[in-house]
Amino acid sequence: MNRDDSPPSGRAGKAPAAKRTASAAKEASPAKESAAAKKASRAKESAPAKKAAAPKKAAAEKTAAPRKTAATVAPAKARKGESRLGMVRRARRINRELAEVYPYAHPELDFRNPFELLVATVLSAQTTDLRVNQTTPALFAQYPTPEDLAAAVPEEIEELIRPTGFFRAKTKSIMGLAAALRDDFGGEVPGRLEDLVKLPGVGRKTAFVVLGNAYGVPGITVDTHFMRLARRFGWTESDDPVKIEAEVAEIFPKSDWTMLSHRVIFHGRRMCHARKPACGACPITHLCPAYGEGETDPEKARKLLKYEKGGYPGQRLNPPADYPGRPAPPAPGVAPGAVQRPSGAR
Repeated sequence: MNRDDSPPSGRAGKAPAAKRTASAAKEASPAKESAAAKKASRAKESAPAKKAAAPKKAAAEKTAAPRKTAATVAPAKARKGESRLGMVRRARRINRELAEVYPYAHPELDFRNPFELLVATVLSAQTTDLRVNQTTPALFAQYPTPEDLAAAVPEEIEELIRPTGFFRAKTKSIMGLAAALRDDFGGEVPGRLEDLVKLPGVGRKTAFVVLGNAYGVPGITVDTHFMRLARRFGWTESDDPVKIEAEVAEIFPKSDWTMLSHRVIFHGRRMCHARKPACGACPITHLCPAYGEGETDPEKARKLLKYEKGGYPGQRLNPPADYPGRPAPPAPGVAPGAVQRPSGAR
């Protein structure tokens, strides 16, 4: 090998290599910069897309319907796709199954005749039937007829019915209707809706209670319990008693109206409460669109049951013979049995 052909040694040999490395680095750096630029460019281009996607997602979340639960959905709309015929069949099945749950359903006011039922129903506004049943024995002991009540001293009536609340307005109503019965109907309670609603303090609900339970004339009693359950069952969306009465009347045959009212009201008082229904103990949950509004745990739900279903006394001091629960206690301070009277007609 010639000297000239031998590889350079020392610093002289390293210099060209360093130059080549620097040169390669310079050549590589534009490539790196180019790649970085491209990456940055792509990031910039994708950023608006991501920003645009975010509002779309937010808009989708905003416009998306909230998750439906029994507590938030209007009961009448809870069963999507249910036809009118399907709703009617389901409603009538509810009535049949409630008849099995409450074969003893009855009006929960003690009475012996149409006059006592009429007065007791007027007094039951804004109070419980139990409170009325504890109050009326003393009232009817002193004023057993319309003539007697119409001639009473108002202050004495007020004192007797004070426990029922709104006693001044109620005194005016029951004394006014007693006078009307004495003067216009020969002391008898009329058996027609159009006559009953003309009496002071008597509306359609009170009239149907009297007609259905004293005269056997079918009627739908739309009280606060019936209104609540009719909406939960999906029979109506209205909160107007007259409209609810008309809509429910189209679902059920006339012969069912009175007992349907008793069963629905019984269920509303015992299980399907306004604030916390006992859904977990209810026997008709498979037919109820509002299942889940209340307590669904069976053990906890059973603790919410009232009256005979919860092992407690009922509301009547003199319940019908087939009532499975215990009678209600008399008013405080009254000896048991002191004011007991024969039970009212079914």
